[in-house]
Amino acid sequence: MKFSFTDCFEKPRFGFRPLKDYFRLRPLLYGFTAAIALSLFIYLDYVGLRQTLPVAFITSLSAIAAFWLWLTLPRTALFWSGFFTGIFWFYWIGLSFRYYGVFYLYPLMLLFVALAYGFFFWITGLCKTPLVRALMILGFSYFHPMSFNWFIPELTLVNSFFGIFKWQFALFLSGIALFVMLPKKYKIITLLPLLLSIDPHYDSRLPLPNTKVMLVDSHVDQSKKWNPDYLPETIENNLAAILDATNEGYDMVVLNESVFPLFLNTDIELTKQLQKLSNDIVIVAGALYSDGKNAYNSTYYFDHGKLYIANKVILVPFGEKIPLPRFMARYINKIFYNGAEDYVTAKQPVDLHLSTGTFRNAICFEATRDELFAGSPKYMIATSNNAWFTPSIEPTLQKLLMRYFSRKYGTVIYHSANHGISTIIH
Repeated sequence: MKFSFTDCFEKPRFGFRPLKDYFRLRPLLYGFTAAIALSLFIYLDYVGLRQTLPVAFITSLSAIAAFWLWLTLPRTALFWSGFFTGIFWFYWIGLSFRYYGVFYLYPLMLLFVALAYGFFFWITGLCKTPLVRALMILGFSYFHPMSFNWFIPELTLVNSFFGIFKWQFALFLSGIALFVMLPKKYKIITLLPLLLSIDPHYDSRLPLPNTKVMLVDSHVDQSKKWNPDYLPETIENNLAAILDATNEGYDMVVLNESVFPLFLNTDIELTKQLQKLSNDIVIVAGALYSDGKNAYNSTYYFDHGKLYIANKVILVPFGEKIPLPRFMARYINKIFYNGAEDYVTAKQPVDLHLSTGTFRNAICFEATRDELFAGSPKYMIATSNNAWFTPSIEPTLQKLLMRYFSRKYGTVIYHSANHGISTIIH
């Protein structure tokens, strides 16, 4: 089949097909198949098949198939590809509604996400020329509706033989596009960009420091986390984890986001107790911070009796901040969050210069944002509370995103999570 850039401007390419065409079996099956290929790497990692040679081979083939379909499918099938991809990647978003008493809205949220990604994919099909589609897919990496950046097309390559940098992804897409466009006798040429996009160090690891770090992996249910009846037990468990890390000879212990579900700076007795314990081990713990007027989602660092506080820089859309005009945000907060105000943020990322080394602070969503990796920090401490969205693939997707940013910026990430995946990513 021959392709031309004029395909983008022919009237039939822009015309809306009858609605019944979108519900034919063939576009549904093609779209479903493309979505599976685009999502397979997440679910392989979710079931524990990670970064081995066979897995890299499978994910490489599925990525090639996924983007070949994206570059060639008609708009009807592309809509369903995006529709099912939105579900496979983000079905978990509405699970947090369980804790706000509005879980009945979950189907509407699921449908909204699926339709949104169906529409985005459909737009890429307005032009039939594969190279133009490839450029549009490449642009997807920079398109973050409502500041939510968790759909990054090249993330599909993170466990494959191919590189995740933009130039490598561009070569990868161009190789597939040229394979589709060129006559049979010239298709061998397309191997060149594909070979150049391969990362020979796909399974390499960043070196770790000599610091011995314990990452506390807790499993506190979200329904109990902020219940004051469980606060004494929570504090006791946290202190026990710190003492265990100290007795086992660790240099630093990292507890997860909001592990102390209170405004820690206002609890003088507990703060002094943690400062005392930090004479034997560096303590990192998430909690709220109040300046008397505003509330912050923060990480507290205790080192040899000294206290450092790092406030969150980027808030989670709709979780900590409503990314809408203020009058609309107040209305949504009143309905869903009992009138609570959005958190306030710090102006820029913070590097903590501790006795165990220098670490960039990141809280949950931040560890998957380019802004937090400004200057390519060597080490990062990331804390999360994934209990809002479990059980689901959300912790796995977060881990894959952190692996992507770790490789992109050469940063070792120490990640401690509640109901998530506590691990060192390097």
